[in-house]
Amino acid sequence: MAGTTEEFRMTKSICWVTTSPLIVNFFLIPHLLRLRDDYMVTLVVNTAGGVALKPMPGVEIVSISIPRNISMVGDVAALLRLLCLFRQRRFSLVHSFGPKAGLLTSLAGAIMRIPARIHTFTGQVWATRGGLMRCVLKAADRLIGALTTVVLADSPSQKAFLEKEGVLPLGACKVLGSGSVSGVNTDRFKANPGARAAIRGELGIPDQAVLILFLGRLKRDKGIPELLQAFRLLHDAYTNAYLALVGPDEGECLSEVPGIGAAAAQVRSRGYTPVPEHYIAASDILCLPSHREGFGSVIIEAAAAGIPAVAARVYGITDAVVDGHTGLLHEPANATDLAAQLKRLVADPNLRSRLGENARLRVIAEFAEEKLTGELVHFYRGLM
Repeated sequence: MAGTTEEFRMTKSICWVTTSPLIVNFFLIPHLLRLRDDYMVTLVVNTAGGVALKPMPGVEIVSISIPRNISMVGDVAALLRLLCLFRQRRFSLVHSFGPKAGLLTSLAGAIMRIPARIHTFTGQVWATRGGLMRCVLKAADRLIGALTTVVLADSPSQKAFLEKEGVLPLGACKVLGSGSVSGVNTDRFKANPGARAAIRGELGIPDQAVLILFLGRLKRDKGIPELLQAFRLLHDAYTNAYLALVGPDEGECLSEVPGIGAAAAQVRSRGYTPVPEHYIAASDILCLPSHREGFGSVIIEAAAAGIPAVAARVYGITDAVVDGHTGLLHEPANATDLAAQLKRLVADPNLRSRLGENARLRVIAEFAEEKLTGELVHFYRGLM
């Protein structure tokens, strides 16, 4: 029996493709390490970007630079390299993550007639765009749907959005479990008094202060301008509130901090961190005022540590937050409503505690990492 299993593994090779080591480190490693038990696994990612991949013994790494933005030369070069790799290796299955990786992988996979071609949608960059660029980007997602054999979305509401927008036919898209890409490692994301004290000491935040955390890429479409304005409104009434912005500043958002007046003195910023769980443990409220989101994994990571969320009422996030039960939702791009919801939690520690505990229990029941990985393994076995 053991020989038969190994023989199957040697004849079934799969390839995952994405643009950034950050995506791999944050979301994909648990799946890849589990899948290597059943398949020969290759990962295509750009390893020259300055962020090191975490160790993945048994997973072959192939470095191909896939530009995140439109680049005729870079995109054609990446497509040609994928075509060569797929022709040489004859994978049984290819699986892509991210818009550009999805487009190039689905094209190369269809040309090389790879039997199973999967793409996971994790949010639509065109959802907040207008004009010609919206049409172009939306058409690219529609092409991905046409060239793949199976499409996944990381939340039920994103699936419904793609169908409503005509990107995918009804019933063409699947969601694994209750959603998210990889669930949450509940051994990693949990209450941690030591990390809480250390991070607060580093940031100069008093033990009794209420810390609001934004964790992710700092961009305008992540709602950072509204968050800063909401914090200004909040600070007028609650001077014990602090705001931490943790993540790379991709939209020059930190330049707007001085514009919020006296509240700026209680804003802290840090760039990319390899230990997001420590900043979550140090916080009291997780805030994600994003204008678009496939799911909002940081919400359930915070939930695993018993931290409630205040987040925008947009598709994807509405699957990560149960409004009034695990967190509070606000109207997107509305700083006044965001401030009102933050005030409710800053003012009421009992409400924070109740919502945080509800969130933690929901994560354990629906979003534990091993549950999502099990769903993916079962899904692959059905395909293979």
